[in-house]
Amino acid sequence: MSYLNAGAILLIDLSNGKITKEPTTSFSRQFIGGRGINTKLLYDNVPPEVDALSPKSFLLFGTGPLGGTSCPGSSRIDVMAKSPETGLMGTSGIGGRAPAQLKFAGYDHIAITGKAEKPVYLWINDEQVEIRDASSLWGKDTYTVPVLIREELHDPEVKVFCIGPAGENLVRYATVQSGIGDGAGRTGMGTVMGSKRLKAIAMARGKANPPLSDPGKISSLAKEILESIKNGN
Repeated sequence: MSYLNAGAILLIDLSNGKITKEPTTSFSRQFIGGRGINTKLLYDNVPPEVDALSPKSFLLFGTGPLGGTSCPGSSRIDVMAKSPETGLMGTSGIGGRAPAQLKFAGYDHIAITGKAEKPVYLWINDEQVEIRDASSLWGKDTYTVPVLIREELHDPEVKVFCIGPAGENLVRYATVQSGIGDGAGRTGMGTVMGSKRLKAIAMARGKANPPLSDPGKISSLAKEILESIKNGN
């Protein structure tokens, strides 16, 4: 058993609509996710000559080993791609509930390549993964999009990563947002998302929990860390 991993990397090709999965253990024995595995995936799949906004470029979302556990501050996701601003590796982080929700859905990473013919969003609901039409969402801001997606899916608990008009129009420093105050604000990751005509990624609260070798010990340590934070240590 691979502890602390949800178990799968979700691979999405928006050009042909192909959705596949790969075991996280293909990488987790050598690289610590999310930034570690994201870096390996970017290095292997995006050679220097590929433009940041090319359909061949990859956009990566990766959670860390402690994501989805009770450890304080662990609900983080690393968003990575070749940066349209620098032409080098771009990376930025998002906090909030959504990163843990991806882990609960059974996925440690999402790797997205290609370019959709029209605006789309991803719907992740445990084993159910769909590429859905987002034409009605295109042009909407990042406050409105999560509300509309939750209404469409009839689920108020759905968490959403999304872009606004800046990402759609390829403003080179556009962000990826997830809830009020949570966003990947560095290196133009929203621009890469917009170049793929990917408006949003929506995730249901899945049934999976990352396996722990000693749940009681992790819970105890998490409480100690939380108390230390409260006491300003």
